[in-house]
Amino acid sequence: MERKLTDQELVRREKMNRIKELGLDPFGQAYERTDFANDIKEKYQEFSHETLEYEEHFAKVAGRIMFIRKMGKASFFTIKDKTGKIQIYISINDIGEDAYTLFKSADIGDIVGIYGKIMKTQTGEITIKCLEYTHLTKALRPLPEKFHGLTDIEERYRRRYVDLIMNDESMKVAMMRPKIIRTIQNFLDSRGFVEVETPILTTLLTGASARPFITHHNTQDLDMYLRIALELNLKRLLVGGMESVYEIGRTFRNEGMDSQHNPEFTMMEVYQAYSNLEGMMDLTEKMYQEIANKVCGKTTFTYLGHEVDLAGNWKRISMVDAIKEKTGIDFKQEMTVEEALHLANEHHIEVEDHEHTVGHIINLFFERYVEETLIQPTFLYGHPVEISPLTKRNPEDPRFVDRFELFISGHECANAYTELNDPIDQLERFEEQMKEKELGNEEANDIDYDFVEALEYGMPPAGGIGYGVDRMIMLFTEATSIRDVLLFPTMKPEER
Repeated sequence: MERKLTDQELVRREKMNRIKELGLDPFGQAYERTDFANDIKEKYQEFSHETLEYEEHFAKVAGRIMFIRKMGKASFFTIKDKTGKIQIYISINDIGEDAYTLFKSADIGDIVGIYGKIMKTQTGEITIKCLEYTHLTKALRPLPEKFHGLTDIEERYRRRYVDLIMNDESMKVAMMRPKIIRTIQNFLDSRGFVEVETPILTTLLTGASARPFITHHNTQDLDMYLRIALELNLKRLLVGGMESVYEIGRTFRNEGMDSQHNPEFTMMEVYQAYSNLEGMMDLTEKMYQEIANKVCGKTTFTYLGHEVDLAGNWKRISMVDAIKEKTGIDFKQEMTVEEALHLANEHHIEVEDHEHTVGHIINLFFERYVEETLIQPTFLYGHPVEISPLTKRNPEDPRFVDRFELFISGHECANAYTELNDPIDQLERFEEQMKEKELGNEEANDIDYDFVEALEYGMPPAGGIGYGVDRMIMLFTEATSIRDVLLFPTMKPEER
């Protein structure tokens, strides 16, 4: 059914037709602007009203009208471009009757081009005195009067284009995100890493524990997965001799949505030959601190309700020591599965069939008693081998692996390993994962025989780490939801 136009929309369409009658395109042509709003305000902020009155400084800007105060033969209005807003003074005496008549038909939301002289009002506001007015685009819908608040947050995510127009904070986050990613790239590139791209479509479920999205390749008549991780292909490149590689790319997990999770998200994985767990800790600490200083100009942030400080040396603690601090239970001691199940039962921790190992039970204790308490940046290391199928065993205690997770404000922000490069051990781990799959664990990995073959050619000792880029950006922009840092988060289709 055709949507009924509102009175305002009907008036705007009438104005559109009048613009056509003047021989102008209501939706404009290219416009060669030379200046941006915030650059002008910064450049001329220290100039006095009198200096700008007598000196000749000109600018050519373009943007969306956000405010109009029409006053007969002279008016003020404000336009907004990607950098911010700037005030325009327009007078029939400066631009002529025809151009001023065209301006008087403008609405909030229209896009215009302005050429004029820089001036400063008596109240000290940098303003452009319009000498040439160009209509560029007629907005056929009015902007909402209130769109910044949380009254209809779903609308903000669904109509991000309106959110960016109305909400300066959303625009700030949108502009900060690429700056953060560029800083990461520069940080890694300067340390000899090479950025690469690997396939999104895959025939195996590998690299993480997650439920996949399944698609179908028609020509090959082949079911395929959207990748859940980047890991195995990047490690193949280490075998090939690239030594230090990273990828920033979209990853897909067919799981729930909440303030921390979106079904498609940006992940970065980094692998460095001849490094290890300690090397990945040092790299991560320095990278976060560089982003904080270069992009944000500070090291203290409010993240998920907590104030966290990224400066200095971050805490490093093993999983079993962290559990012992909270519960008194020492999982460093040798323990049978029956003894671990008894402890879980005593603490009312439910254990699924595929979790009947000491390692899985240790992880359940961590999730219950420790995870949410790790507020300041903390490297938690020493995970059980059962929950880390791709990780090198700790040489001193093979029940555990050389792995760490970075926690900030009680949430995981990165996951790192001293990488497993023993092909025999790797195949055994894959086979254990297949047993879990047979017991009903939908997130267990497939066996990637080609990857095992690659390891048989020899992969150097290496450190590797995966980062949730969206969560990283949440921290640096102090956002409370992953949807705030994704321009187009996954949404249910809207019924029209």
